[in-house]
Amino acid sequence: MLIIAAFISTVFLYSLMSRVLERTVLTAPMLFTALGALMSLSHEALNELALDRKDLLLVAELGLVMTLFADASRVSPGMLKGETNLPARLLSTGMLLTIALGVLCAMVVPGTLSWWEAGILAAILAPTDAGLGQVIVNSPRVPPRIRQALNVEAGLNDGLSVPFLMFFIALAEAHETSRGGALLTRFLIEQLGYGALIGLGIGLLGGWLLGLTQRKQWMAEAAAQLGVVALPLGCVVASEATHASMFIAAFVAGFATQAGFGQVGKHSLGFAEDWGQFFNYFVFFIFGLLVTQVWTQFSLAIVAYGVLSLTLIRVIPVAIALWGTGLSRPSVLFMGWFGPRGLASIVLGLVYLDGGTALPGEPTIKLVVMATILLSIFAHGVTALPAIGKYVDAIGPLGDDAPEHRHDVLGGAADTSAERA
Repeated sequence: MLIIAAFISTVFLYSLMSRVLERTVLTAPMLFTALGALMSLSHEALNELALDRKDLLLVAELGLVMTLFADASRVSPGMLKGETNLPARLLSTGMLLTIALGVLCAMVVPGTLSWWEAGILAAILAPTDAGLGQVIVNSPRVPPRIRQALNVEAGLNDGLSVPFLMFFIALAEAHETSRGGALLTRFLIEQLGYGALIGLGIGLLGGWLLGLTQRKQWMAEAAAQLGVVALPLGCVVASEATHASMFIAAFVAGFATQAGFGQVGKHSLGFAEDWGQFFNYFVFFIFGLLVTQVWTQFSLAIVAYGVLSLTLIRVIPVAIALWGTGLSRPSVLFMGWFGPRGLASIVLGLVYLDGGTALPGEPTIKLVVMATILLSIFAHGVTALPAIGKYVDAIGPLGDDAPEHRHDVLGGAADTSAERA
């Protein structure tokens, strides 16, 4: 209970000073990570962490499940249409190139990983986290098109990275056994196929029932959020029973629910703002406690890959994805730099480690993921405010007809992950 008590106290103290902290470079993830690290001075907290690791992982998984559902429920297909639509480019070309370049760099820099282990690492570090760049996506000084693109990207790439992670894990497990082909097929069917079917079924049925009861005026407005929250939790229960991926199920369910209940995004937003933030802070708090146990093992190669992950592995794919949009170089560099790694990478890393694959490269994967996230928490937090000022000055001479000021087909639902941050 010491860890829970310390976290709750930290949340209360943060709430008291939150407005003051908003005017500084000290972000909430930085604060909770740092205070979690301080908890490592307590032997009682470390013993409690070792005993309750499964329970803590469950809390982190539920947080990501709710986040994936909420993000998907607020994104309509129209938001990703158009040849020059920035989120669509970042989520397709940008994400695929990020994973591919991440694999190539992982084969060279640590130099000890197999192809599938490098793929696991690249998939874990592929999703971005708008919560670490909340200042960016909430700043009225940044052109709406730019912050909305970063916002939508962060809201969807965590769910899109899950199939890649599952695929590379399946490849790794298949390589470790003589029944590799059969195991790979079974794994992909259960994790990906069953997960998508569960999400589709729960989303369509749940959305239809919510929409029907709302039209019949059987459902109280205040209770609608309870019905919406029950859907991703139902995905968790069904996924556990069928060995499917709860993350894929929740992500698909978020999209599918919109077919029958168009207001699902509004109600999931209410939950994301209230409890989603609480879950997120808890994950960063536990991460701070965990990272203190391994940071003495961060070698030059480990840190070097972390730096590459936040710079070249991110910036080059973004630049290629945005080629032809007419955006200025400062805009491309700004969007390339603000692709922080946070909540999704932490949880996906924990899920991989908890899977018990025991690959030879697992210690390296764990250290690289933790080093990259730690660097991102503080590097993106500290640079957010200064970078906004420099970026605004750089694009100041651009006219109102510049591509930065053009509007994608986003509508009012564009704000996804930042609202949960």
